[in-house]
Amino acid sequence: MDLQVKDGWIEVIAGSMFAGKTEELLRRVRRIHFAKKRVLVFKPVIDDRYGKSEVVSHDNGRIESIDITDAREIYEHCGEPLPYAIAIDEVQFLGPEVVHVCEDLADKGVRVIVAGLDKSFRGEPFGIMPELLARAEFVTKLDAICQVCGAPATRTQRLINGEPAHYDDPIIKIGAKEQYEARCRHCHVVPGKPNGKK
Repeated sequence: MDLQVKDGWIEVIAGSMFAGKTEELLRRVRRIHFAKKRVLVFKPVIDDRYGKSEVVSHDNGRIESIDITDAREIYEHCGEPLPYAIAIDEVQFLGPEVVHVCEDLADKGVRVIVAGLDKSFRGEPFGIMPELLARAEFVTKLDAICQVCGAPATRTQRLINGEPAHYDDPIIKIGAKEQYEARCRHCHVVPGKPNGKK
């Protein structure tokens, strides 16, 4: 029997802030460039922490990208033939249509690589990430170092004037080291969280 390997799948890189998600996405994109295959990199326009039209990691690794407001815009940039791969950073900021776009492109033979926060600052599943994690062929879960105790950190602590953000604060607030810390389960605090640490 002749088995044939088919291209087209979804890879999800997930974890807290400062876990190295963007750096891992950039590493995979660079390997595709080295293989001389076409790859397009996207990011939500809302993520303007380090400027526009570039995906930038916290340690200043960077690569040119296309800013989008809606996942369907990806089709406008793919063209024919489709690229070997697409990569999306901060995918959690896109709406539910990104799941369908990722599935459709993977079905058509495109390698789809996405990176995003799996949990909000509340410690709860973030937007479309649970569905992407369930549909992906490959999942890489990264952790950071807790900035309080040094344990493996899987959560993102939002800080407002140095104090933990309240559960009722908005889910989406773009920021970096000045507003967020990586925390472990035990050092993560969300005042007002139902059945949570006060």
